Amino acid sequence: MTSTTQRLPVTVVTGFLGAGKSTLLRRLLLTSGLRLAVLVNEFGEVGIDGDLIRSCGFCPEEELDGRVVELANGCLCCTVQDEFLPTMQLLLQRADQLDGIVVETSGLALPLPLVQAFGWPEIRTRTRVTGVVTVVDGEALAAGSVVGDPSALEAQRQADPSLDHLSDINELFEDQLEAADLILLSRADRLDPAQLQQLQADLAGRTRAGVSVLPMQRGEVPAALLLGLDRPEADQEHHDHGHHHHDDHDDHHHHHDHSHVAMQSAVLRWQGALERTALEQALRAQIEAQGLLRLKGRAWLPGKRYPLQIQAVGPRLECWFDSASTQPRPEQDGVELVALGLDVDQAALEQALVQR
Repeated sequence: MTSTTQRLPVTVVTGFLGAGKSTLLRRLLLTSGLRLAVLVNEFGEVGIDGDLIRSCGFCPEEELDGRVVELANGCLCCTVQDEFLPTMQLLLQRADQLDGIVVETSGLALPLPLVQAFGWPEIRTRTRVTGVVTVVDGEALAAGSVVGDPSALEAQRQADPSLDHLSDINELFEDQLEAADLILLSRADRLDPAQLQQLQADLAGRTRAGVSVLPMQRGEVPAALLLGLDRPEADQEHHDHGHHHHDDHDDHHHHHDHSHVAMQSAVLRWQGALERTALEQALRAQIEAQGLLRLKGRAWLPGKRYPLQIQAVGPRLECWFDSASTQPRPEQDGVELVALGLDVDQAALEQALVQR
C-alpha cells in the first residue's frame, strides 16, 4: 500500500485507437498483483474502453467505481481544471488504498499537456509521473499508416467537438513519439524480422535519446517494465540471500515473464561519497549509452538525513529526497540501484559511479 505521505506513481499510456492500449492494460491489471486505479481518457464511443477494462475481472465488483474512472472529453488540454483535477482529487482521497494510477489517454489527446497537468499545485505533491508509454501499431506502420483503421479514427475525432484544433494525424503521431519514455510496437508477431528491425530503427530515430522501442504482442509486457513498482527492498532481499558482503554487486538475471521481451536486471550497491548533480549526470549518461529501460533505487548523500530516491523510465530521470522513507540511515554513504534493460552492462554502470 502507498502511504498517504508518499507520492502516488502514475504511468501514462498513449497511442491511437486500435493500437493495443486496452489489451496492454487488461493484461497489466490481471498480472501485476498491484492495486491500480485506471483513468481512461478515451472518447467518441464513450465507455467502450472503460467497459473492456471493467469486465476483465482485475478487482472485486464493489471496488470498480473507485478503480476505473472515465473522462468523457478527449482533450485534456481544454478540460484540465473542470474535469481532470476534480477526478484526480477524488482518486487521491483513496491514495492509501492504491499502489499506483495508470492513465490511458486517447491518441487524439496531446500527451504532454496531460503530463504537465500532474504538475498542478493541487496534485503535484501527491503524485509523480513515472513514465509515458506510447503504443504504436506495428502492423499498420509497416503497411505505411500510423493507424490501423483511419475511418474509425476520423469518426472518433468527429465525435468530440473539442478536437477542432487537432488536425494532422502525422503531427499527432510525432507528438506521441516526442512525449514517449518507452515505445511499444504492437502486433510484432505479424512482422518478419527485417520489418521489425526497420521499424525499430525508424522510430528510434524520431524520439529522444535513450528511448527504447520494444516489440509487443497481445499486450505481453512485464509489469515491472511498465510500472516500476516492484520495491527495491524486495529485490535486494532476494538477491542478498546467501551473500554476506556489502560489495556484492554481481547479481544479474534474465527476466522473460512470459513475454517476448527478454530483459536483464542487475543490482548494484556501491559505498562512497556522492554529489547529487554528478550522480544524476552519470545516471543519465548510462541510460542513454546502454539504452536502459528502467533504473530505480536510492542514494545516501553526505550530510543528508533522508535518502535520495532514484526513478527512471528511459530518459525520464526523477530524483527527490524522501522525507517519508522509513529506511534507517546506513553508517556509510552510497547508492543501491536496480537496472533493467535488454543488455545491462553492470561493470560500466558501476565504473560511471566511481568516475563521476
